[in-house]
Amino acid sequence: MNNSIQHYIVKTAQTDWQPLIEKGIHYEGVFVKSLHFDEAKQRSTTILLKFEPGASYPYHNHPAGEELFVLDGEAMVEGAVLHKGDYLFTPVNFKHAVKTETGCTILFVVPEEVEIL
Repeated sequence: MNNSIQHYIVKTAQTDWQPLIEKGIHYEGVFVKSLHFDEAKQRSTTILLKFEPGASYPYHNHPAGEELFVLDGEAMVEGAVLHKGDYLFTPVNFKHAVKTETGCTILFVVPEEVEIL
């Protein structure tokens, strides 16, 4: 374990947005910044996602649930509109899609990899 606090800080303003590409699929208009990479799982478990206006993420399952917090804009999840400052906890095996008309930035905590349905 590294004992320097600097090792654990992510300067998001100094990090570039990357296109979201999972298993070779490029999700147009969706960009990601990794905040925490879990070495044991070999994947990011805490991320920022930025959706451009009109962008979406397909219907999927969360085997271990998820948490999300809307930092900016608005997102639609299963008919609910989430605005800046809204928080959503989804339980184990919760299925949904995400889309936005206006664009948004969301903080996600995703303990296990999602399953596209």
